[in-house]
Parts: sequence; C-alpha cells; structure tokens
Amino acid sequence: MFKGILLLITVLFLTSCGIQSIPQSKNDVEASLAEITNQYKRRADLIPNLVNVVKGYASHEKSTLEGVIEARSKATQITIDPTKVTPEKLAQFQAAQGQLSQALGRLMVLSENYPNLKADTTFRDLQAQIEGTENRITVARNRYIESVKGFNNLVTVPPTSWTNSLFYKNDKMPQWDVAAAEKEKNEAAPEVKF
Repeated sequence: MFKGILLLITVLFLTSCGIQSIPQSKNDVEASLAEITNQYKRRADLIPNLVNVVKGYASHEKSTLEGVIEARSKATQITIDPTKVTPEKLAQFQAAQGQLSQALGRLMVLSENYPNLKADTTFRDLQAQIEGTENRITVARNRYIESVKGFNNLVTVPPTSWTNSLFYKNDKMPQWDVAAAEKEKNEAAPEVKF
C-alpha cells in the first residue's frame, strides 16, 4: 500500500511540476523557426519569376537584377536546423535574409521608373505574392519570438526553472534579433524620388 501511495505521489509530482513543458516548448520553438524558413523559401521561389518579368522591361538595369539574384543565391545557401540553432547561425541566417530583403526593395523601387512594368499583370501578381509572403514572414517571426520567450521563461524563471532543471539541462534559446535586421534595413534603405 505504501509503495502504491509513493508511486501515486511521484506520478502526481512529475505531471504537475511541468516535466512535459520543456520538450513541448522546445518543439514549439523548432516548429516556429521551421515556419520562418518555409516562408523565406516561398519568397525565394517567387524571386526568379519576378526578375524575369522585370528583365523584359528593364534590361539595362542589370546591376540591380544581378544583385537580387546574388542575394537570393546567398540566402538560399544558408540553412538553419531548428534542432541545433545557435545565436551565431541565427544571426548569419538573418543577415542573408536581410540582404535579400534589401535587394528586393531596390527592385521594387526600380519598378517605379517603368510605367509599363508597373502595369504588367504578371508583375503586379508577383509583387502582391511577395508582399503577402513578407507579411507571412513577419507573422512567423513574431510566433518564433513568442515561442522562444515561452521556452526561455521555462528554463530561467523560478519555480518552473528549478523543477525543469532536475530533468533537463537547457540553456536559453537564441532570440530573433529584430534590432539588427532593422539597422541593416535602415542603413541601406533605397532612395525614392518623385
């Protein structure tokens, strides 16, 4: 009888102390980072079509088009494993995606110089898809930020951090560095003239 009560108390302690919270939270973080990479891949897949449409109208804007293609190539070469994310890898991934965002921004500003391009249905459709993807990327990054915050709270905020540390050795997960992305964006913002 005593063994049964002890077993019941042990089971109640383990289920109430949050032992499942760390793996569940880590899974949430990994899933949200995978969502970000999925949206960035969608954007990268749309870019060649957009570049080809622009080529037809703005063939003499070769440097801008090559910049977009080069930035896309660099961004797709850097992959991130959600199960082994480090602050360095995350920063490297963010930098490559930020460079691609800047190149796309220059391409969109370039389109202002070509009224026929702006009127092209294919270009407008691709532009709308990329804008929608950029919105999805923002949502995915926000989900990642919140899931990392939840995980980091579990491993750093008492009392859950105390009970969780009995069963898991986890360090804080790297957070998305919005400040670095904004700094890069602002430093190289394309100039719009009317």
